[in-house]
Amino acid sequence: MRTKSRKTNKINVVTLGCSKNVYDSEVLMGQLKANGKAVAHQEDGNIVVINTCGFIDNAKEESVNTILDFVQKKEAGEVDKVFVTGCLSERYKPDLIKEIPDVDQYFGTTELPQLLKALGANYKHELIGERLTTTPKNYAYLKIAEGCDRPCSFCAIPLMRGKHRSTPIEDLVTEAKKLAVNGVKELILIAQDLTYYGLDLYKKRSLAELLRALVKVEGIQWIRLHYAFPTGFPMEVLDVMREEPKICNYLDIPLQHISNKILKSMRRGTTQEKTTKLLQAFRNAVPHMAIRTTLIVGYPGETEADFLILKKWVEAMRFERLGCFTYSHEENTHAYKLVDDVPAEIKQARANEIMALQSQISWELNQAKIGQTMAVVIDRKEGQHFIGRSEFDSPDVDNEVLIDASKVYLKTGEYTTVRITDAADFDLYAEVV
Repeated sequence: MRTKSRKTNKINVVTLGCSKNVYDSEVLMGQLKANGKAVAHQEDGNIVVINTCGFIDNAKEESVNTILDFVQKKEAGEVDKVFVTGCLSERYKPDLIKEIPDVDQYFGTTELPQLLKALGANYKHELIGERLTTTPKNYAYLKIAEGCDRPCSFCAIPLMRGKHRSTPIEDLVTEAKKLAVNGVKELILIAQDLTYYGLDLYKKRSLAELLRALVKVEGIQWIRLHYAFPTGFPMEVLDVMREEPKICNYLDIPLQHISNKILKSMRRGTTQEKTTKLLQAFRNAVPHMAIRTTLIVGYPGETEADFLILKKWVEAMRFERLGCFTYSHEENTHAYKLVDDVPAEIKQARANEIMALQSQISWELNQAKIGQTMAVVIDRKEGQHFIGRSEFDSPDVDNEVLIDASKVYLKTGEYTTVRITDAADFDLYAEVV
């Protein structure tokens, strides 16, 4: 028979999935701290809150395994209570209650007040911008909108996050100021769709106006844009990027595919010709911009000919940064009605082929950087190197700049100018100028 642990109540928040989940966990922890609760992130605690991901098969599997692991710890008396929140819980709550009943309670993505109540805390509406950041001190995510109105056939995000809801500019500026006071120097703007920002509040796409407000925040040195949708992209954003040194010459714009047949089935609202012209416009407006994209291979009906179109296009476009995923057949999405007819091994082989091609492109682009000087921010020390990033690189997903720690001492969060001395596929080696 299990016995209640004798530990002092401490809430351990476990975060799975994307940067949007990281942000949500930070807001939760900020609320708990304001209520006088002891809280930690992915450490020990006798009360556990698991913030789950429900996006694709691998993420769902990781979330379920994490839940089961903590339920076992509860049975063994190592933790007292287990709560589950986030996208998996939003999407599959009835199934989870039935299959894993030993979880104390499940909450959806919009049920923060109810989750806080279960943890003995009250939701404090006045805490605009108050959160406990879990990223290195020098950068933080700034979620500018929630939800998505796009009809993409393969995506379950609208099922889990609801319709698009922009956060007012003044609230985001307040949040940015509080982050800056706490030492944050880089804001990474995230949303399901940056392109749509402001349409609900201001009746027009307002990302450029938001950027012009954020660059005025004292202490912020870099502002980075993640997850823009290609259709309806507000081109005035490029003017701000070119004119304002704080805006990184960087854009994450998931394009998913380029075969017109697949784009139509994916309900992306664009074509190969339109997408190519858009990217050319980006290059013309901001010549030194680093463009990051993500692609999906193995979508229902993707033939070898469709894949070849995609591969040749990747070769021609020479993206600075690129990730490739295999299609995941998600129930209740529009594409779920289609036959998932590309075998798993072919999906994986195609993904590997795209990434091998991108590795070569990245190596060639990196070789051209040898001898150049650039500003980098130091994220951490690892082994014999300080690890930095340029404005062209986002944390965790992009290239890193390695600096020999035996030759120089650098502080985390410090911006320094370096000269590139060598380059590999996805890493640069540098010395401080």
